[in-house]
Amino acid sequence: MPLFWLHMNHINLSDLRHRFVSLFGATPQIYRAPGRVNLIGEHTDYNEGFVLPAAINYSSLVAIAPRAGRIITIRSEHFDECVKIDLDEGLRPVGNWSDYLAGVCWVLKNEGFDSPGADILVSSDVPVGAGLSSSAAVEVSMGYALLKSWGLTVDRKWLALACQRAENEFAGAHCGIMDQFVACHGLEDHAIMLDCRSLEHRAIPISPAMRLVVCNTMVRHSIATGEYNARRAECEESVRVLAEDIPGLRSLRDVSLAQLNDHVEQLGAILCRRARHVVTENERVLKFAAALARGETQALKSLMMESHESMRDDYEVSCKELDIMVEIASRQKGFLGGRMTGGGFGGCTVNLVEAGHAEGFKSSMTLDYFASTGIQPDVYICRASEGASEVTMQSLMNQGT
Repeated sequence: MPLFWLHMNHINLSDLRHRFVSLFGATPQIYRAPGRVNLIGEHTDYNEGFVLPAAINYSSLVAIAPRAGRIITIRSEHFDECVKIDLDEGLRPVGNWSDYLAGVCWVLKNEGFDSPGADILVSSDVPVGAGLSSSAAVEVSMGYALLKSWGLTVDRKWLALACQRAENEFAGAHCGIMDQFVACHGLEDHAIMLDCRSLEHRAIPISPAMRLVVCNTMVRHSIATGEYNARRAECEESVRVLAEDIPGLRSLRDVSLAQLNDHVEQLGAILCRRARHVVTENERVLKFAAALARGETQALKSLMMESHESMRDDYEVSCKELDIMVEIASRQKGFLGGRMTGGGFGGCTVNLVEAGHAEGFKSSMTLDYFASTGIQPDVYICRASEGASEVTMQSLMNQGT
């Protein structure tokens, strides 16, 4: 049974199908796309570098059936409202959950697809606000469902770029390509090594004896957005300074550590630290991918800790709660490595944990983090899953076995 069904107990597929029939009077097709967690490669994506995410067994599901006319009706299991999109009128964001879905329709319309009407019911078990990319999951599931329901072959790279455009240009949320890309290209029991410049990618196996455990600090500091934008600006300024002496320099992806060390004085302390994180993080992604493929757990642990320390000290995007959570995780049985993941200033850590210790790790992390901070964390035990796909009737029957 595909791994994405391991957490479909949060969404009863047969019930979803029956609710659709009750709402719309038609039998739907059902499609899904997963959330994701980034194992290593933080703040490298917008510097045209390398990342190593994995799709996870939490998914957004879209049930869909055609309807007459040019209206797309969307209902969500999580919001008590119905959204109607008239494809013959101009589409504009309204500032709520539906923008991520309407944005996909907007991109497809702009790309020349003569879209027929449809009825859609959306459900998701990807935790919102936990750094597991719930927005990309719902965008990709929506785009995949529309294209497949029209009888079209899905180009997954094109779909990832289209959904990124929907989030950037319509929903107004700036993001790199990583989230949508892995929602399209995820592979069961594998991470995806992605070159964010060329979009070349390859699958790296993850041992089935290993679990990906995401721990949510439950905090998000107010400085996050401003500091994120500041880091991007500092990277761009670093490139401008370095390009004066390094011909053809395009991004920090192209800078070696030796070149960086030769320009410490020109950059100054702050820019040097920011650039050093990006340069060394790209190196860590390459080393981590090789170690993961070979099952070298000690190397994985060291590289994840180096990544966290670099984000804490050089990029300065960690916070007290993240540091506490990483330190607590390092003491747990079965711990194979962990670090903060995501933009920073709160959010989540990602941990590699021996499968036999995953439940104990979850329990201990919950108790120990609460004892240290007074905050009750959310902890998610994940496995790497496949990317966007159709949910078949056989899948519906398998869920009940």
